[in-house]
Amino acid sequence: MLPGMLHVRQLAKRYGTEPVFSQVDLDVPQGEFVALVGESGVGKSTLLNCLAGLDVPSEGRVEVLGTPLTTLGERAQALFRRQHLGFVFQAFHVLPHLSVAQNVALPLMLLGEAPAACRTRVQAMLEAVGLGGLGERLPQQLSGGQLQRVAIARALVHRPALILADEPTGNLDPHTAEQVMQVLSEQTRLHGAACVMVTHSQAAAARADRVLTLTTTGLRERVHG
Repeated sequence: MLPGMLHVRQLAKRYGTEPVFSQVDLDVPQGEFVALVGESGVGKSTLLNCLAGLDVPSEGRVEVLGTPLTTLGERAQALFRRQHLGFVFQAFHVLPHLSVAQNVALPLMLLGEAPAACRTRVQAMLEAVGLGGLGERLPQQLSGGQLQRVAIARALVHRPALILADEPTGNLDPHTAEQVMQVLSEQTRLHGAACVMVTHSQAAAARADRVLTLTTTGLRERVHG
């Protein structure tokens, strides 16, 4: 198992007797950016939640950094997510009462980082995503594209092994979406993380190293130009 690798075998999800997806196999090494596409309702976000341990698969296993996430207890899963996973969502999920810098610092604070080290890492991350001078602002003072870059900075600040992004450009205009995707892809590779992104956007998917289509019976790779 290579460091930073996501390893998924024969993952399946059912609700009662109703199948969502099955036979999902996936390997993602460090530095690779994978886009997941597929028909609406096929379970792309559900799959992402299973990869994170936020939803329990009906069958199969998920390993991150060689750790079998699907067999950990609830508390161990939560601690593992906090240390090794980063999340970027369509709705940003920034806390409105905290400044930009405080929002980005949250993963480090939860991990018990010293305040001085926290400030240094946060400032470096904000500069990396083009928000170096906006740390003291509140979220309501930012544009949608800036808020998504805050979310990317927060997802990456603790240097996770795996980044999971669910429709990260869904609320953005095409120009802003392109800027955000550039930041997400560049920062993922720079930090040596593996990234799995769910998207309906062909432009966003084109940024990925691989595009995989989720069907009811597994993942299918497609060539994109």
